[in-house]
Amino acid sequence: MISRKFFAITAATALLAIGVAACGDDDESDSTSGSSGDTPTGLEGTIRIDGSSTVAPLSEAVAEGFQQENPDVRVTVGTSGTSGGFEKFCAGETDFSDASRAIEPEEEALCKKGGVETEAVQVAVDALTVVGNPENPVTCLTVDQLAEIWGPDTTATSWADVPDLDAEYDEELARYGPGTDSGTFDYFTDAVNGEEGVQTKDYNNVGEDDNATVTGVTGDPGGIGYFGYSFFVENEGTIKAFEIDGGDGCVAPSVETAQDGSYAPLARPLYLYPSTDVFEDEVQTAFIDYYLANVNSVAESLGFIPLTDAQLTESEDTLASLEGK
Repeated sequence: MISRKFFAITAATALLAIGVAACGDDDESDSTSGSSGDTPTGLEGTIRIDGSSTVAPLSEAVAEGFQQENPDVRVTVGTSGTSGGFEKFCAGETDFSDASRAIEPEEEALCKKGGVETEAVQVAVDALTVVGNPENPVTCLTVDQLAEIWGPDTTATSWADVPDLDAEYDEELARYGPGTDSGTFDYFTDAVNGEEGVQTKDYNNVGEDDNATVTGVTGDPGGIGYFGYSFFVENEGTIKAFEIDGGDGCVAPSVETAQDGSYAPLARPLYLYPSTDVFEDEVQTAFIDYYLANVNSVAESLGFIPLTDAQLTESEDTLASLEGK
């Protein structure tokens, strides 16, 4: 079955292609690859991206649009997880690193050792979404209740073991979550359990395959999992999103609550990390400029949460400062 994300990326690419055609001459290319063969840019080369599976669909869609405009450039996007992506990036194996959390001090040290200088460029906002089976009558979970389910020392085996739920439910808990290389895993465990990387081992580890969480949760009445907001949007109707009470009442994940920070503590920034070396390469410089110029329209078409005007300006300023180094 072809996923909805395929169609969303295709739609995003089409939007970018329309923008390119509108800005160019009246000649239309009938190439199925979308290449602008009649108006070559002269750019040639390869761009390597790896990292977060949450950010990857955004980078893939931007890359598709860039390649349509620059048919002699090949962009590859891997999904080895935020931690795995930084390992490759700091070793000089990639040009950009997708990340669903900020780079950590030990990773910065690894980059410094490898001669890689970088800084975070925010490309979107996320509402890390806790999802369950539609049959589950529970509507809201507090951070303490999440910790009861996902904590390293939890003894809860059933929803009935979670105290003070807003509805009675006695299905057996079936946890689905990302692997330890995932930035989503790092962020969630820190926000919920108070320490990054600390979580019960009694869960179905799906690695970087968030679609496996969707499959698991939809197939199990007691299922619960977590991933980026765009994956919830893609599968809305087959799974439910729990509201989260971070101390000021129950708040649903949404564009508005993520942008204004009220979806606490699970609203978070999403990043693209460029090496300063990319600014010595015409192709890579063109790509990162293209990325920021188009990221908000692509984000909206894919169900990502776009940057506010202030956040976009800050990212552009960060890019300009990196380019000047």
